Amino acid sequence: MSQSGCDNKEVRKTKSIELPVIGNGSMQRTEIRTSRTSLWRAFALIMLQILMAIHFIQWWMMGTTVSPIEPSETMYTLQNGAINAGFIFFTLAILATLVFGRFVCGWGCHIVALQDFCAWLLKKAGLVPKPFRSRVLVYIPVAAALYMFVWPSVLRYFTKPANEPLIPQFTNHLITTEFWATFPPLAVAIPFLFVCGFVTVYFLGSKGFCTYACPYGGFFGLADKLAPGKIRVTDACNQCGHCTATCTSNVIVHAEVKRFGMVVDPGCMKCMDCVSVCPNDALYFGFGKPSAAVSGKIERNYSLTWPEEMAGVVIFIGSYHAVWDVYQLVPMLMALGIAIVTTFLALRCWRLITSTELSFYRFNLKAGGTLKAAGWAFLLFSILWIGVTAHSGFIRYHESAGNRVFETVRIPDELALAQSDPVQWLSQADKSNIGEGISHFETAGKFGFFVNVPSLPKYAWLQFLSGNADRSAKLLDLAAVAQEGEGRALSHYYRGAILNRLGRYDEARTSLNEAIQERDDLMAAREEFGVSLWQLGEKREAFDVWRGAINRNPALPIANSFLAGAESQLGENDGSAYEQQADRYTPNDPYFHWMLALRLEELGMKEPAEKHFRRAIELDPRFRVRRGR
Repeated sequence: MSQSGCDNKEVRKTKSIELPVIGNGSMQRTEIRTSRTSLWRAFALIMLQILMAIHFIQWWMMGTTVSPIEPSETMYTLQNGAINAGFIFFTLAILATLVFGRFVCGWGCHIVALQDFCAWLLKKAGLVPKPFRSRVLVYIPVAAALYMFVWPSVLRYFTKPANEPLIPQFTNHLITTEFWATFPPLAVAIPFLFVCGFVTVYFLGSKGFCTYACPYGGFFGLADKLAPGKIRVTDACNQCGHCTATCTSNVIVHAEVKRFGMVVDPGCMKCMDCVSVCPNDALYFGFGKPSAAVSGKIERNYSLTWPEEMAGVVIFIGSYHAVWDVYQLVPMLMALGIAIVTTFLALRCWRLITSTELSFYRFNLKAGGTLKAAGWAFLLFSILWIGVTAHSGFIRYHESAGNRVFETVRIPDELALAQSDPVQWLSQADKSNIGEGISHFETAGKFGFFVNVPSLPKYAWLQFLSGNADRSAKLLDLAAVAQEGEGRALSHYYRGAILNRLGRYDEARTSLNEAIQERDDLMAAREEFGVSLWQLGEKREAFDVWRGAINRNPALPIANSFLAGAESQLGENDGSAYEQQADRYTPNDPYFHWMLALRLEELGMKEPAEKHFRRAIELDPRFRVRRGR
């Protein structure tokens, strides 16, 4: 009976393939022999896992290694011109597929290894995965591949400046110190492997993820159509069907070789099991005309009606957008896997409700119009899965809406951070948008299962702009604890700057010191660190911090202005040299002069502050009102 589940009428219509008895003299052979190549392929896939582990360990121990050998890395080559090991591997794999067919997937993919292992475990439990067949959803991998590797270049073609090339200048990124930067964290990687391995195999068949989700397989499948290398047949074939029964790529081998003289299905991964189990040794791998040169198709039994196909497309698109990047955690491949499983479950639930008979594997879900215990369990699991997906869509909507608001606020950071309440710089429309954005982020945080760590600084910034500086500082503290690397450094910096405006200089000093420890080149943090020291009475130390900043980057108007005022107050010099350097790099913008004046006034440097207040008014007389003149 079909794994995908169907009513009695459909069961009778899609009866499993009957294997005829093969006569050989007086001896009859009906038993399918064990594939001799399956162990070799298992060995190759196990070795692949070992090499991947060695690659990771080598980076972990030495701190530098060859960049990840993942096809997804090709996106960085197309978008940024970064030549990496993933791009080279993907290019060579496509070229090899154009000659030998789609063998890289079957013999060299870690996700295929995972699916094969999960299928093996299910068989040990007495459950044989069988294919879910769709006419339309099978094109998802191609669509995903075009979105990942073609759409960015198309978009760049229409949006880039006229003098920029379509693909940026190539740069060497074959060696990296950030091996894990493009991979999800372990807390995401484990459920990712579970969904793309066990779940897709259980519901969709042995190569469920490859068939309905893998974008790389989408390109490999297209290349396979042009490849001369194919599984081909001799006249010794007697249509026993052993090849089809053994194929783990869900290919109807016996029908294709009968009709075309070769396997034309681009899902064929050249596992060679069909060749190995053929009782007459009628199948072989050979070269000839590609499948693109033949026409016609074989009859297939599909798991869905046409109305269900169309409904499935809608459900898939909605599910995919619901879970992709929710909490900024779920990667694209995992979202594709979740979405296709959600689609399957939704359509099976509809069958469960509308049909009188339905089965799944060896379980009777519904018989005589009555739901059985297994049916209630299936329905409960499906409702839970679909409900979590719908909940993710709710959270994703509010996260996206909050992020859109954040992107619309254009007030410069320096101007906003010049005082504890930046509300005077906002228009009425900005205030309304900021309030809406805060509401969206609060809703996502209140009802979400996880904290969206990358969104915390955005939420904190909107809180600060709304006048709630204390709440903003608390959120940035949470973000700094949860983040790593540059994100942590920036959260510490913004928190320290806000605490400086609030007069909490000791806390600010600690936070800014953390920012500098994370990112030694973050000059804005050094400028604010000097402010904390100055306000705490450690003026000599503050002077040294500012001077150290301009020694590393002389073009810092704020640090130079601070040094000019500090040198004058410390009585060591009149500060004219630093003032001249500050004037050289200060933009001729009234808002920048006003911001600088506020910062200097905060430090008690009245004379240089007045100078910049006057300059701002000269450039834009409307600032006279702000100064009360």
